[in-house]
Order: sequence, then structure tokens, then C-alpha cells
Amino acid sequence: MRPLATLDGPAVLAAHAALQQLLSSFPKESAGTCSHSAKAMEVVVGQEGGLYFVRINQRVEKCGGFAPGFNLTLDWFELYAVSPEGQVLARYPFQP
Repeated sequence: MRPLATLDGPAVLAAHAALQQLLSSFPKESAGTCSHSAKAMEVVVGQEGGLYFVRINQRVEKCGGFAPGFNLTLDWFELYAVSPEGQVLARYPFQP
């Protein structure tokens, strides 16, 4: 997927829909923690065949320091296929 250089309205809707779906999937106990918030997420949007593909990378290093023994999972991401109207059509989770 090649990221878009400029996000039009439908691309913004797609990114927002995917991010909202991901954030709502986290356990309620994690609510309010930086590592499970939008602050710790990086969103990449591409377009192919009339659909938007939204990759969300967790970037917990944006949250500051970590406690000793913290295990930073590398290459964690989720990929969503989203319609131009902002409807999430499919999700592909990737967690090594």
C-alpha cells in the first residue's frame, strides 16, 4: 500500500472510522492510559480499487518513559478496509 500524500474528506473519514474501531476494541481497564489512546497511534492511509486501506501502528514510545521490564511489542499493527463513506468493511489484525 502506498500512502496518500494528501487526505481528502473520504480518506479522513476512513482513518477516523478505523481509529475509532480500534480504540473501542481495547479493554475498558486500559481506558485512559496513553498506550491505548489515539496519542500512541500512527495512522497510514492508502487507496486501491475504490476502497481506503488504513494501517494503524501502535507507537507507545510517544507516551514517554516506560517502567522497568516493560515489553515493547515491535511491528504491532492493524489493517482496515474502509469504504469512502467511512464504513469499516474488514479488519486484519497483526500481532507477532
